[in-house]
This record gives sequence, structure tokens and C-alpha cells, in this order.
Amino acid sequence: MVGGVNLSVREMQLDEVDLVIDYFHSAAPEFLETLGVDPTRLPDPVAWRGLFADELERPVETRGRLLVIWESQGDPVGFSSADKIVIGAEAYMHLHVLEPDNRRHGIGTECVRQTARLYFDALRVQRLFCEPNAFNIAPNRTLQRAGFTYVKTHMTVPNRLNFHQPVTRWMFEQSEV
Repeated sequence: MVGGVNLSVREMQLDEVDLVIDYFHSAAPEFLETLGVDPTRLPDPVAWRGLFADELERPVETRGRLLVIWESQGDPVGFSSADKIVIGAEAYMHLHVLEPDNRRHGIGTECVRQTARLYFDALRVQRLFCEPNAFNIAPNRTLQRAGFTYVKTHMTVPNRLNFHQPVTRWMFEQSEV
């Protein structure tokens, strides 16, 4: 609970993946830049939905990503995804609070904590990493407040939606949960 608001996290269902697709496709180019996302790399919405459908049909252990929805009073407030999954070892997570009005109220921090527990259980990983754009202050602060440890800042292309950029690598170990 944050500020009297009950927050919950759970695996996203197929009928909810449009939340992710719309989040990116409806975002202003300036906002996508703060995320390190290249709008020209966004998949076509129909094709993207198909990719998510294919993923969700497979057992968690064989997926390339795991999607999590964040809710407050049953309404979506954000989402996370894990990729670069090595079952039993590590995964990389991403975090997004949907509405600007919901940011800076502790929602992201609490949802990241709950999401980390879900990823540790579902993926049986020992370590979670997150690499937000180094210049995007909000997720970097959120990860620090959620208990992640700073590892390094370096240049990379975090995933297929991103351009080459400086990122800050954060790590959270299963033993810290």
C-alpha cells in the first residue's frame, strides 16, 4: 500500500497486451527519447500483438519475455517486462508507470519490489538487472529506492526498441528479497 492505495502486480494476460502497445505507439517522440526508444523500431501493432500471443502460449520457462501488469484498485497503473532471461540465473527487467500524474508517489518503487518477487519466483532467477537510460532520472531513483544496487554506467543498446545510449545498470539479488 502506498499513500492509502492498494497496489498489486501479476502476470499480464493476452487481452491486456494492448496496454503495452498503446503506451509506446501513442507516446510523444520526446518521451520515447527519454526512454531511449527509437520510434522507428516499434513493431506494427498487429504484428506486436501476435508476438505477445505467441509468447503467452508457451510455458514461462521457454519464453523470451515475461509481462507483468501493475494495478491500483483494479485499474492498470503501469507494467514491467523481463527479457534476456536465463532461467535459474538472471533476467533484465523494464518498468513503466503509465500516467505522469502517478509518478513521484512511490507507486513505481512498490511495484518494482513486488515485481522483483514475482520474477524471482516465476523465473527462478538469482539476479535481476535493469538498465534505464542514464539521463532518465525517474527510473534510476525508483530502482535505488526499491533496493537495487548500482553496478555501472555504460553505452549499449538495451533491447531491440532502443538506440545506442548510456544506461545505468542496477542489480537486485534474490537473497535481498
